[in-house]
Amino acid sequence: MNLYFMPGACSLASHIILHELGVEHNLIRVDKASKRTADNKDFLQINPKGYVPALELDDGRILTEGPAILQYLADTHADKKLAPQCGSFERAKLQEWLNYIGAELHKNYGPLFAATSTAAERQAAIEKLTNRLQFVEQQLKKTAYIASENFSVADAYLYVILRWAPSVSVPLEPFPAIRHYMDRLGKKPSIIAAQKDEALA
Repeated sequence: MNLYFMPGACSLASHIILHELGVEHNLIRVDKASKRTADNKDFLQINPKGYVPALELDDGRILTEGPAILQYLADTHADKKLAPQCGSFERAKLQEWLNYIGAELHKNYGPLFAATSTAAERQAAIEKLTNRLQFVEQQLKKTAYIASENFSVADAYLYVILRWAPSVSVPLEPFPAIRHYMDRLGKKPSIIAAQKDEALA
């Protein structure tokens, strides 16, 4: 199994889950500018969308989009209980959180990573993210993890998105539950291992 990644990008969530599940995998780094892989392949031939993550299965099939990869990994290792059973209300709640993280948090970082963003655009993005994080804060005051009392694939995704905040001046100081959550997750062996693999602090 090959995971195409960029260090610290959203692909880190899939990387964390591979470690959490104990799945043997190869990491193949993708250069953002050239779209070439570390083994000198054209990444656009692997994922025409041009972004990570992409998961290449042992039979050569390719899966893209982080939430799809996360759920696939959870479902093919159901005994690890990283996602509720398909068709259950609890699974729908997990998907609700995956959608919220992707649409309301992940995508709103865009202006903060774009070199062409104006100061006003950056400030608007910070304000929008800060507002969206209030909803996360309230949930984490009620449950140990974002979708339930148990660690799930949604937590791997949320952890990665939240770890970007300090580097782009999104304040986490107003959110004690989020900060406690990040401290706890930062001690998980799977998260430590994935970050070490990607040479992240």
